[in-house]
Amino acid sequence: MTQQSLEPETVAEDAGHGTRVPAGRSWLDRYFHISQRQSTVAREVRGGITTFMAMAYILLLNPLILSGKDAAGDTLGQKALITATAFAAALTTLLMGFVGKVPLALAAGLSVSGVLSSQVAPEMTWPQAMGMCVMYGAVIMLLVVTGLREMIMNAIPLALKHGITMGIGLFIALIGFYKSGFVHQGKATPLTLGPAGELAGWPVLLFAGTLLLIFMLQARNVPGAILIGIVSGTVVAAVLNAAGVIDKDAWASGAPELHGSAVSMPDFSLFGEVEFGGWGEVGAMTIGMIVFTLVLAGFFDAMATIIGVGTEAKLADDKGRMPGLSKALFIDGAGGAIGGVAGGSGQTVFIESATGVGEGARTGLASVVTGLFFAACLFFTPLTAIVPQEVASAALVVIGAMMLMNARHVDWADRATAIPVFLTVVLMPFTYTITTGVAAGVISYVAIKTAQGKAREIGAFMWGLTVVFLIYFALNPIESWLGVH
Repeated sequence: MTQQSLEPETVAEDAGHGTRVPAGRSWLDRYFHISQRQSTVAREVRGGITTFMAMAYILLLNPLILSGKDAAGDTLGQKALITATAFAAALTTLLMGFVGKVPLALAAGLSVSGVLSSQVAPEMTWPQAMGMCVMYGAVIMLLVVTGLREMIMNAIPLALKHGITMGIGLFIALIGFYKSGFVHQGKATPLTLGPAGELAGWPVLLFAGTLLLIFMLQARNVPGAILIGIVSGTVVAAVLNAAGVIDKDAWASGAPELHGSAVSMPDFSLFGEVEFGGWGEVGAMTIGMIVFTLVLAGFFDAMATIIGVGTEAKLADDKGRMPGLSKALFIDGAGGAIGGVAGGSGQTVFIESATGVGEGARTGLASVVTGLFFAACLFFTPLTAIVPQEVASAALVVIGAMMLMNARHVDWADRATAIPVFLTVVLMPFTYTITTGVAAGVISYVAIKTAQGKAREIGAFMWGLTVVFLIYFALNPIESWLGVH
């Protein structure tokens, strides 16, 4: 691979210093370096549309995950959540296209939204939770500017990174099964199949059918399998509902029917609903752990995704060096703050960007196209809102399954690797907190390495994390000992 293909920005900037720029290029070509990256406008447009189709499901899933009550008993409106999700995805993806100039699309991170709904909102109000998003985004941007983000990535063992991704996947899958009604809280058991040990009602059967359809489409490598599955499930649900086969009260999120026009003005009522402070009852330690957990949730996948998609687009070399990498990482961090201000959760780079790259996308123009499609969705909120919760939940399970595929990268024969990864993966869904899984994985990794006489391999950062997590687990007895309530 030539230096020119690795650093097209440098070639363009040095055009007046001995490097000849091909004549007759349009401003669009010159700005996005389309010819230099051996692409065409048509390929970029096709790639941008493909990426949007592959990740449009986020407009349905993010409002589903954030549909719970906060500590004050308040909920976020579905229409406002769809607007916030579409707006934040559009803005951050457009920034990635115009500034980062790489074919990467961003939207609300399901792992971040999962933390907000399960760990943050029960402790505070939704505006305060969105304030946490702004804070974690600021932390990630600071880590990028100082160069610490890459240092931290290198300090954490690769197996634990895979374990964190797998644990979040299992956690998201559990949310999907529970939201669909497939899994219920049992009377004699913590969880059970359906409300009484068996599946009851058409909606949950529709969830199962949608889930199987998506898996079958993926097995045949059908592009946009998740979106096709959701649309198909919604159409069947609407038909059954209109025919009176399913009682309107059977749907968890309301009957799948359109009320009025399919087009409406966006609802920006959540925009700017951010609060900083008022956390007296929560405690400084809890706030610190929340921010840390959000950073973890939005941190690990982003760099690997950016490098992975960049490599697929032939923009990165074998060492992961890619033009505009620092800009891309900074915009990904800014997505946390942007999502918090918009009221739609922190934004992160989506692996579905690879689908657009597979269609030929090589430049930021593809991201601009994807961002414009998200912007257009702002005016079709009523159409999006008819998707039943049971149908949308199937996509959560599918995403969880995809994240669990990282298991193939783990050396299960090495106990120093397998045990920490196991604890990380299972404790996230079992305790319903991502922090607990990460903490158990880090502590067990350090303990086992020490027992093996390999303490020098651990590194200062992992030792520091171990101390923090030991305090996290022992926080209650420590507070009791200090007389803090």
